Amino acid sequence: MKKIATILQISFTYTGTVVGAGFATGQEIVQFFTKYGWMATFTIAVASTLFVWLGIKLMLLASQVGAKSYEDMNAYLFGPKLSNWISLFTMVVLFGVTTVMLAGGGSVFAEQLHGSYQTGLIVTVILAYVVLTRGMKAILTVNSIVVPMMLFFSGVIVWHTWDSPSSGNWLRMTSDYPLETIWAAPFLYSAFNLAMAQAVLVPLGAQTKDRSVLFWGGIWGGVGIGIMLLAGHFALSAHMPGIAQFDIPMGGIIERLGGVLQAMFILVIYGEIFTTFVGDIYGLSLQIEQRFSIPNRAVIAAVLALSYVVSQFGFKTLLSTLYPLFGLVSIAWMVMMIWRTQAPGTNH
Repeated sequence: MKKIATILQISFTYTGTVVGAGFATGQEIVQFFTKYGWMATFTIAVASTLFVWLGIKLMLLASQVGAKSYEDMNAYLFGPKLSNWISLFTMVVLFGVTTVMLAGGGSVFAEQLHGSYQTGLIVTVILAYVVLTRGMKAILTVNSIVVPMMLFFSGVIVWHTWDSPSSGNWLRMTSDYPLETIWAAPFLYSAFNLAMAQAVLVPLGAQTKDRSVLFWGGIWGGVGIGIMLLAGHFALSAHMPGIAQFDIPMGGIIERLGGVLQAMFILVIYGEIFTTFVGDIYGLSLQIEQRFSIPNRAVIAAVLALSYVVSQFGFKTLLSTLYPLFGLVSIAWMVMMIWRTQAPGTNH
């Protein structure tokens, strides 16, 4: 039972780290999959396969080479010279994502709860500090609460959409996009999210002694991502093309479900923002601690404080420039992950 519980914790943490606010709101699903029509069902299958395969491989490699942070993993994949630049660039992008997530947490308080933006930022920073100073176990626990909520919510969305007249759109909706764009989407999506998720998956792999736990955790984590992608695509397809114009496409669906489910949706969005925020800061703090030998709590406090300051101004403009570049780095990272073979005895 203890082993099963650990597998579930790892799978939930994997899913929770990949599934961020863009996923919960439906924006990512529309942009990478749903707008491409019926073929999205197949591209979701490709993305899910990549998440299962490379998620397992990443955690097993981290365990095998004893990588304490994603910097160690990059050194293994790219060699010492190139990896130094890639790790620094990853650090900047990770920090950028944390500030956007923190700003998102503030926005949830301001827009959905009719509270103060600053209150949202401060509450999120304090909660994050409490979780982060308790290490990986606390991150596993948080994800073990948030991810089952997300899975339940995905089920509710599918159940609600099932009887609608346009529920078959996901199998018949056409698209004018070229085939190369449609088939590039699952690789770009998987590469970017896995390159970001290594901030948590690498130390998780290194800290877990039982490799079969990592193997099954990777399988169920990847399957969980796939199920939620497909559920979101199924529901959003039924409301296309009109739903694509919303900043929060899923919000248009939720409004019809009533107060309790709307409140739950707000919790799910905040939970997804929080799990990604905590995961990215954890990976960042490990890298900084490793480079400069500063005590962990001091690093966490400094990164959180800096995130708070930068979230006042917004990082979105810079991030919109960095994201495409990081997309290219992510593809290179994925190619190296596929190309690198594991040492004997690591297959299951």
